[in-house]
Amino acid sequence: MKHITQILAATAISMVVSVPAYAETTLTVHYPMPGFFKDVMDTISKKFMEENPDIKIQFAAPSATYEEGIQTILREAGTNEMPDVTFVGLNRLRMMEERNVAVDLGPLVQKDGNMAALGFSDTILKLAQVKGKQVGLAFATSNPIMYYNADLVKAAGGDPNNPPKTWDEVIALGGKIKALGNGVDGIDFRWQGDDWMFSALLFGAGGKMLSDDETKVAFNGPEGQKAVDMIERMVKEGGMPVFTKPAGEQAFAAGKVGFEFQTTGALINTIKNVGTKFDLRTAPIPLIDPTKGRLPTGGNAVVILTHDPAKEDAAWKFAKFAAGPYGASVVVPGTGYVPNNELAAKSADYLGDFYKKNALFQASLNQMPLMIPWYAFPGANGVKVTQTIVDNLSRIVDGSATPKEALDDAASDVEGMLPRS
Repeated sequence: MKHITQILAATAISMVVSVPAYAETTLTVHYPMPGFFKDVMDTISKKFMEENPDIKIQFAAPSATYEEGIQTILREAGTNEMPDVTFVGLNRLRMMEERNVAVDLGPLVQKDGNMAALGFSDTILKLAQVKGKQVGLAFATSNPIMYYNADLVKAAGGDPNNPPKTWDEVIALGGKIKALGNGVDGIDFRWQGDDWMFSALLFGAGGKMLSDDETKVAFNGPEGQKAVDMIERMVKEGGMPVFTKPAGEQAFAAGKVGFEFQTTGALINTIKNVGTKFDLRTAPIPLIDPTKGRLPTGGNAVVILTHDPAKEDAAWKFAKFAAGPYGASVVVPGTGYVPNNELAAKSADYLGDFYKKNALFQASLNQMPLMIPWYAFPGANGVKVTQTIVDNLSRIVDGSATPKEALDDAASDVEGMLPRS
């Protein structure tokens, strides 16, 4: 009897050891732009919870834009409404660092020891660093590309297999497409929302936003003037109407626009919306200066906000998973963003063969060597600064200001918003 009792006791202990008693940790996760990321987030979180049954992911209401997202986080900072994890536009990480809202991931990176084995090279880690501080992990990265309607290009006398390589060629062909009539427009350049596409022209001309010491505006120099002049030419010569963002997307998908310039992150949505209505193609975006020109890196990073030790550990697991090879293998084919993880990009288990089979995705991949950081304005007025730039670009598009007037006004307004030492 004593022997049987011992066996039963040992069995009971074995059962306790072999059947884990999960102390479930729930993470509240916030993200922007559900039109791009809802399906991606659902897929990643489902897979993560399967592999980590002791951690539950629940989503806060998503924000429509990066700007709305950062304002929501800063408004909720320090309250019990603040999520545990968020995804922040790369140009807004500076605001998180300056306000000391995000958890410094540097110690966690050091503790892991070999992030490179998970595909996080030093270059990739730096995408989400501010002044050497690891504010987040790059989750989705993008560059601007050219989408074009090959049917309209052909109808206007162009060669769909040899798309325009310079802005002069784009504008000339856009004007010919506009001349086809039947409600067709030549160009949709996605300047609304933030300063990213203006950056594409400015950086593409070899320019920069501010002086090296960040005390003076630099975007109103010769490169900035070339950028805004190009926007006016798109309107007057290239057949670009005053589109809102949704109207531009709908018109292009309906086959009523020849060229659309915006983030590669919109690729999957564009493919779905176009369907079989026309022959959709993509190509690199032209640079005003092919030698000095560069392109802004768009996208976002996963950022940890919770300082609760148990939640922080769970959040770090989720951050690495979302930004890791599996997450990247979902983000790229699910959106059109470029891979932000080297293991995902190179391994046949993830995306190694993907680009060979999907020609529409190759334009953004080929532009990766040109990518530089999306500039983050210093101080508390970052969102106001970018809105000021957008508001002045709209004056060029609707014809209420000359390019020089709009650029000078934007520079004057922004100069007054910069922090004073």
